Amino acid sequence: MSAPAPKATPLHAPPAALPADLAAAAEAVAGLLGRARDHLARRVGDGSRLSPEALEREQHAVHGLAWLATYANALAELASYGERLAAEGRFGQTEELLARVGAGDYLAQVFGGIPMSQTEFVRLPALGLSPEEIDAARTASVEALIAGNDAPTRARLAARIAERPGEIAGDPGLDETLEAIRSEMARFAAAEVAPHAHDWHRRNAYIPMDVIAKMAELGVFGLTIPEAFGGLGLSKVSMCVVSEELSRAYIGVGSLGTRSEIAAELILCGGTDAQKARYLPAIASGEILPTAVFTEPNTGSDLASLRTRAVREGDVYRVSGNKTWITHPVRADLMTMLVRTDPSEPGHRGLSILLAEKPRGTDADPFPAPGMTGGEIEVLGYRGMKEYELSFDGFEVPAANLLGGVEGQGFRQLMQTFEAARIQTAARAVGVAQSALDLALRYAQERVQFGKPLIAYPRVSDKIALMAAELHMARQLTYFAGRAKDEGRRCDMEAGMAKLLAARVAWAAADNALQIHGGNGFALEYAISRVLCDARILSIFEGAAEIQAQVIARRLLEA
Repeated sequence: MSAPAPKATPLHAPPAALPADLAAAAEAVAGLLGRARDHLARRVGDGSRLSPEALEREQHAVHGLAWLATYANALAELASYGERLAAEGRFGQTEELLARVGAGDYLAQVFGGIPMSQTEFVRLPALGLSPEEIDAARTASVEALIAGNDAPTRARLAARIAERPGEIAGDPGLDETLEAIRSEMARFAAAEVAPHAHDWHRRNAYIPMDVIAKMAELGVFGLTIPEAFGGLGLSKVSMCVVSEELSRAYIGVGSLGTRSEIAAELILCGGTDAQKARYLPAIASGEILPTAVFTEPNTGSDLASLRTRAVREGDVYRVSGNKTWITHPVRADLMTMLVRTDPSEPGHRGLSILLAEKPRGTDADPFPAPGMTGGEIEVLGYRGMKEYELSFDGFEVPAANLLGGVEGQGFRQLMQTFEAARIQTAARAVGVAQSALDLALRYAQERVQFGKPLIAYPRVSDKIALMAAELHMARQLTYFAGRAKDEGRRCDMEAGMAKLLAARVAWAAADNALQIHGGNGFALEYAISRVLCDARILSIFEGAAEIQAQVIARRLLEA
């Protein structure tokens, strides 16, 4: 039986006014963003082009602009969510409390300092905003929402969450089909993944192949692949829901689908008809497990500096070079390899992608392919698939497996996949954050100190409430990016914002959850120790937080 939750106190404002206040506050922050963008554009450009030197010199402000834009979009999506659910009669007390706490907290941060990391805060004057411009944006709606995030409101939210442990706090705003998908994935994850995840992590063991086979049966690997190629032809929002639920149980399982998503997106967008017919049905069915082979030891995010060579000799390419941070390569059947096919072309123009097949390896014989070797990189978290550094020395790939059949298109082809990959990473981060909240709530209800459960103490219940509210906002921003992708719109900025925010939310949630566990959280036997390690990678891979901020800011400043 769950321990009693903190006593709830009455709300101090009518819920009917909240959606209007949310919309008005979001509009005020959007206005601030527009003025900050104009001020900063004059500092880093001449009206016609941006100065690379100025962008680097003003990096704190430039990245701060990206964070302000992310908050503005998160608040706008929260307002849109509130209006949508209110119109459908679904905006109940929990939804109201989540919106009130989340909006109040983020608005206070906008005007007081947005954390870009644990030690770096961007404040509005750094973006060129004057005291008069800042004061003008603190409208009555903004002030009401900031004031509404008070201790009694957070206590009430914590009490609502504590009534339904193990469930997502509030209505996520999905339709019946997506809710059915979520329920199916949650049942699978609860039965097949969650009971074993911590053991897999502790042993640094592979996710068992029978679990992968069951994922294939559920359609996880062909979720967004068109039906014509054997997939389910579902939306990117469905991909978010599936990735979130699987990552809630174990990020390694949630991340298996990322490999298939990247490979399928590459082939769908850039492949020949023959390549689509050969690979997409096999990826969708799980017959082929792909892996992405992009990063090199000395390039990191600077993919245009890539040096791995692929030299054509007759009907084959011979690949030589080194790759690193390659996920799940031993058991992969297909590598999407970014290589340099034309050394005379500088930067990204000489890059191509090869669809390189390989035999599936084992721990005893990881790479049974001529010209390919590798060594495992031991990692803190994000286990279950294993990371490797790979070396290629004359590794052969048929020339027919050049993606799209034309050299020099690799960088452009890769950029097309980043939107979907980053949206999915944001969804994985939401799942990890939800896992942290689940663990924190259970421990806070069960652990008794000084005669009371931990959740009865305001500092603990505050953490629970704020974790849930921030997670709710990250989830809505992620779904927004997924909808933008489904509508066929360019959404690299929206995808970047979703990943930027959700990754930070996951880390904060895991850190707070471990704090609630106290010393026990530092013990390897407790699952929160794994979730903390898993959360830390999210602001690094698929584009580090600093890279995301740079991409977002450039888009804003070039507009």
